[in-house]
Amino acid sequence: MTTIEYFYSAHSAYAYLGSARFMQIARAAGRRIEHRPMYLSAVIAAAGAVPFANRSHSHVDYFFRREIERWSKFRGAPVMAGIPTHHHQDMRLANGLLIASIQQGLDIDALAHALLQAHWRDDADLADTDTLEALARGVDLNPEPLIEAALSDTVQERYRANTDEAIRRSVFGSPTYFLGRDMFYGQDHLELLEHALAGGRSKTTGS
Repeated sequence: MTTIEYFYSAHSAYAYLGSARFMQIARAAGRRIEHRPMYLSAVIAAAGAVPFANRSHSHVDYFFRREIERWSKFRGAPVMAGIPTHHHQDMRLANGLLIASIQQGLDIDALAHALLQAHWRDDADLADTDTLEALARGVDLNPEPLIEAALSDTVQERYRANTDEAIRRSVFGSPTYFLGRDMFYGQDHLELLEHALAGGRSKTTGS
């Protein structure tokens, strides 16, 4: 086993907060990250969670402001004030960009982090083609073939397959990491993932 599966969406706050730390952990363990961008709303609904629009103001204020502020300081991941302006845009293009990059044989660690960071730190619109092109160029990728393929049937089929797989495996939300069959939900469990990679008890090893 040489990979860690990574289920997330390009606009996920908590995926951003854990992104740099997760990639650091994976590199230190010599593991490749297997990116699985997914349609987050469908996964949350399938898990039985209350849709964001139906959650109380106190719940949203705590989990999507206070907790974000705390983890931002703890992880050293700066965030903008409030929810990004374009947070509720369709993420098919952004997640499709990531999947297209994978299908074209590219290492997308830096690109995934760039999208997450731009959205939550810089209020970037991830549904905007020009924005995505600039972010791809910023990590030394040629954006044209990626943008062209992002909404193609092949890429969007993989997007649906990732989503279906996340639902089948009882993923609760973004980010979720799998070490073999062992699931770690939430960036607040990254240190437990690190412990498992270092030889702690895991379903994959039985140690």
